[in-house]
Order: sequence, then C-alpha cells, then structure tokens
Amino acid sequence: MFEFIKKIPSPEELKQEIPLPERLLKIKQERDGELKSIFEGKSGKFLMIIGPCSADNEDAVCEYVGRLAALQEKVKEKIFIIPRIYTNKPRTNGLGYKGMLHQPEPGSEPDIYTGIKAIRHMQVRAIGESHLTAADEMLYPENIVYFDDLLSYHAVGARSVENQLHRLASSGIDAPVGMKNPTSGDFNVMFNSIVAAQNGHMFMYRESSVRTNGNPLTHAILRGYVSKHGENLPNYHYEDLTRACKLYDKLELKNPALIIDVNHSNSDKRFGEQTRICMEAAHSRAYSPGLKKLIKGFMVESYLEEGSQSIGENMVYGRSITDPCLGWAASERLVLNLAEKL
Repeated sequence: MFEFIKKIPSPEELKQEIPLPERLLKIKQERDGELKSIFEGKSGKFLMIIGPCSADNEDAVCEYVGRLAALQEKVKEKIFIIPRIYTNKPRTNGLGYKGMLHQPEPGSEPDIYTGIKAIRHMQVRAIGESHLTAADEMLYPENIVYFDDLLSYHAVGARSVENQLHRLASSGIDAPVGMKNPTSGDFNVMFNSIVAAQNGHMFMYRESSVRTNGNPLTHAILRGYVSKHGENLPNYHYEDLTRACKLYDKLELKNPALIIDVNHSNSDKRFGEQTRICMEAAHSRAYSPGLKKLIKGFMVESYLEEGSQSIGENMVYGRSITDPCLGWAASERLVLNLAEKL
C-alpha cells in the first residue's frame, strides 16, 4: 500500500521558484557545446568527471567545485572538468543514506520536496561560483526534468542499466548519457542500453505519451564488476578496453566513446588505487590509436578530505559519508600529472 504524503510541485514551478539566471544559462550552453564536440570527436580534450561519491553538504560541495574551477584553468588546454554532484544514491540492499534528494540533511527524516529544492539551490550556486556545470546519476528517470537545465552529463548506474525506463528516458535527453556495465560485468547489457538510447521511442513518461528522437551521445562506462563469489574484479585493463573497442566497431554506433570509472569494482573500493588506475589506462590509451580515439575520459571519486565516515556527531567537513574518496591534494596532483601525460 502506498501512503501519499505530499504532492510535489511540477518541474516548471520549481524552476520558476529556483531559476537558473540567464547569464548562467549562457555559460551552461557554452559548456554543453564544448562537451558535445568532445564526444563527437571534434575536440581532442580529455574528460575528468570528478567529485564526491555523494553530494551531502552544499557548502563543502561548492567549496570543492570552486577548487576544481581553479584547477580547470591550469589544465584547460587538455582537460575538460565536469564536477560530480551526485544527489541520488543507489543502495545495494535499499538501506542507508539515499542522497540529498531524500535527505537534504544527512541523518534527518526523508523530505523529497525539500530535497529537490536543496539540489536546485546547490546546483545553481555551484554554477554561479565556479562556472562549471555538473554530472549526476540518473537514478530516478522521472526526476530528470527537475534538473535538466542544470546538468551537463548524466550517468546510468550498474543497477539501473538494464531498466527499460532508464534506456528510453536516456533517448530523450539533450546531453551525454553514460551507460555503466552492470554489476555482472556483461558488456552486451551495456551495449544493448546504448543501442536503445541512441534510437527514438514512444512511451509513457510522467503521465504523458511522449516521443523521443534518440540520443547520439549515449556511450559506455566501465566500472568493474562483481563475480558470482562476491569478488570485485576490474575491467580497465588493455584487453577489456580493446574488447569494448571491437564491440563498438561491430555495432557501428554513433559517436563511439568510453569513460573509465576508476573506483567502485575497478579499484576493489580501495580509493587510493584510483591514481594508479588512471595512469595505467592513460598508458593503454597512448599505446593504441584505436583506444586513444575511443577513451574520452575518466570518472574519479574525490572530495575535500580523503576516505569516508559514518553519519553522526563530530563529522569531518568535506569527507564522504558513502564510498571513500581521494582527498583534494591527491586529486589535484592526479589531474596535473594526467595533463602532462596527454
């Protein structure tokens, strides 16, 4: 039985209440255009989708994104930085902190309406202070329209990539959408999702019958996988990357692109390994002309302070409350070193 608690205002009403100012809209349009040119192969810049596992505190997130903006200036000739501002968190067993959408204050009672407003406020503030536009995970396809004017990149997670509505909704998004391989590691599932999203569909969405034209910027993300024995196993090695390249060639998809998520199962959740994995994957990319063309960027989990912590008293400002992350010093060093290698 569903208990209906409160009717949520429409996306149009929320956008009017917390709008993206015209001057920031122009910044987003410029960044969206540059990002599109990277996925279309017209720009050779490399993507760094980097930020906290979960965006749990507006001040800490905006301070972090401000630091990214200064770093972006140093590497702007080679790297295009997209902050991870992840506000919806999938939970393996359904329990635990589900992100700012559910709990705008970690540890508080869930409040979806306040959460949606908090997300819009944080995203608008982050764009205004940094002039960077962000990525988020598309955990709930119905919620895209509350934030589509703010986000430049969407990721479909390993647990959602087989879902029909995620695939169909992705086909109507005017921004790059990354499809992660499922937790089983099956590349075919990931590529089936890309095929579905790159084609147009008619389906029911938010109580309406809608039609989409397909999203040619849908692409693959490798994030490692979990064996039947519960072991985390990687798929960032050269052989995995060349296999993805061959599947792209076979399927003849539009704008072939691959992002490597260097945490999660690829790092066996050892966050410090992200730096090493980036360098190994960058070496593989430099070794193979095909991979150099295909691999467009990395996805890194990083925050002000390294590691993770539980929700409670005396929490450390800028430390993750979900998966552990690289701290700022290591993150800055990683981006600068990568820029030298590219």
